[in-house]
Amino acid sequence: MPLLTLDRHGSGTPLAWLHGFTQTRASARQFRTILAGHHEVLTLDLPGHGDAAQVSASLPEIADLVLDALPPEPVILGGYSFGARVALHVALADPTRLSGLIILGASRGIFDPDERAQRRSRDQALAEHLSDVGTEVFVSEWLAQPLFATLGPHGESETRSRDAMGLAQSLRLAGTGTQEWLGDALSSIDVATLALAGELDVKFVAEARAIAASMPNGTFAAIIGAGHAAHLEQPEQVARAIEDFLA
Repeated sequence: MPLLTLDRHGSGTPLAWLHGFTQTRASARQFRTILAGHHEVLTLDLPGHGDAAQVSASLPEIADLVLDALPPEPVILGGYSFGARVALHVALADPTRLSGLIILGASRGIFDPDERAQRRSRDQALAEHLSDVGTEVFVSEWLAQPLFATLGPHGESETRSRDAMGLAQSLRLAGTGTQEWLGDALSSIDVATLALAGELDVKFVAEARAIAASMPNGTFAAIIGAGHAAHLEQPEQVARAIEDFLA
């Protein structure tokens, strides 16, 4: 039996969506509802989050758990931020299971080993801080970052994961500092891929462009008037970009 529980909503071509850090499978409700008008939308809680808060796993291990939970036939796989990094690892682990790949706010990781080690240390310190202050304070601090400056009232704090230990383990085991540099490996993913970023999220616009350019069938698109969490800020526009890509 799969360790991660899969939810299904809507009907049509299956599209699995992986949530971001501190989120759950219940997050991005408006965005998922729009997608469910054309797709059977599959969602699950990633390790350290929601009902999978007690599951601890590295990024490659999470990819295997996601593959185990998904149906055997090829699906369109999408993900946001942390979920997008997981989606890239799923595509690298077994691209034959995917009929398409959609990543929003994705990262290839950190190229320089010293910078990667520094990020690991910062993630470890952040995990300790999370354990000390608890999830209520931490989520408020997390959403107050400049990265989410344009998110406003769309933060969906009510659907955020509340297990401090699980989130801390997610940072320790699957934070960006733990991720191997994927830049050289992405050229092996022969899956039609849409790399999205909010146009105001300058760092991740550059990252999305680079990811799309490095993949055999990569396409880049910017979401106008949106920051990092573009699917929360502009759900209709993100869904339309996805449907245009799939068409």
